[in-house]
Amino acid sequence: MRGLFAILLVGMLMLPASASAGGVNEASSLDGTGIKSLDYEDILRASSGGNFEISLEIEDDTNISEVSWVTQVCVNTGVCYPPEERQMEKNHNGLSFANSLEVQPGYSYVNWKFILKTDDGSESLVPEVGFGWKVWSDCWFDNGTWGGSETSCKDDDSMMPGFTISLAMVSVGMAALMLGRD
Repeated sequence: MRGLFAILLVGMLMLPASASAGGVNEASSLDGTGIKSLDYEDILRASSGGNFEISLEIEDDTNISEVSWVTQVCVNTGVCYPPEERQMEKNHNGLSFANSLEVQPGYSYVNWKFILKTDDGSESLVPEVGFGWKVWSDCWFDNGTWGGSETSCKDDDSMMPGFTISLAMVSVGMAALMLGRD
């Protein structure tokens, strides 16, 4: 019984961490959020660096006074950095907000969501749970697969990123110890 448990445990630890398909951008609906439109590029230019720019326009009849952009960057080694909150700059008309993210070589994708603050001090998250948007780079690595339109960042010598190798070694070691206890 312990042997079966150990094998199941190792199998679960080896499953991919993300449920979405590699290289597929994601976007949430803006219906009922107070956001009228959202504008951004559909690819991160990680091979050449630069900025990933985003702008949004709020609906005329909302009392949204501030917008924060919460981003989470994930890199080709399989690691996601902690989310960072950026205050979006309000344009002169008071209905448009903009900001940008400096893109570094090796970025796989960026997730994001928004925090909308109203005149009365209340806040709402868009979406309410998780990240609502994801944009992949022009050269990415995800669960053993390279993708994107660029090939310059691909590392053909590594079959798996270092973090995954370490996790696999620890998992196999734990399974061996559990089997050895029988």
